[in-house]
Amino acid sequence: MDSIDYYDKHAVEYFEKTVDLNMQESLDCFIEYLPEGGSILDLGCGSGRDSVYLLEKGFDVTAMDASEELCELARIHIGYDVLQLSFAEMDFNEVFDGVWACASLLHVKSDEMVTILSKIIKSMKQNGILYMSFKYGEFEGIRDEKYYTDYKTKTLKELVAKFEDLELIDISKCDDLRQEEETIWISVLARKLTQE
Repeated sequence: MDSIDYYDKHAVEYFEKTVDLNMQESLDCFIEYLPEGGSILDLGCGSGRDSVYLLEKGFDVTAMDASEELCELARIHIGYDVLQLSFAEMDFNEVFDGVWACASLLHVKSDEMVTILSKIIKSMKQNGILYMSFKYGEFEGIRDEKYYTDYKTKTLKELVAKFEDLELIDISKCDDLRQEEETIWISVLARKLTQE
């Protein structure tokens, strides 16, 4: 079972566990760099929780997830259609002022990450802002029936450095918002540089 199958099978349980988590601090840091009313891709939107917050802040949000079941739950929660696409299937060209990838790219295998990140960068406008978060560590493989690639600060810096048109703004760590989880999370803010 791959990660998408897992989310299809456990969509309701995942929705209920994550829909009320308060991501405001991270979202507000992301929003600071965006133009008012800008366009945002919520990449791997899950429950649609963050799309709702961003919409309430006046942004033009495109929600996307690979899980058909989560797309349906998110559509009901957000109140409009959610794109059902995998990372590999996405094909946008300079559409978004920001890409919000909260706990979604952590399911991408390390040897596929450059390809997927290239697609994400292509989807962003010049000076577009990317937020992405991962579990902190060095593990890669199947855990809890899903594929994970964990990152440390050094490996994330090396990943961002592979892209000439991506500038690192910040890397930060935080504890999991769920009481029962002891996971440490690491997140990245980066900017797409204007091509000369």
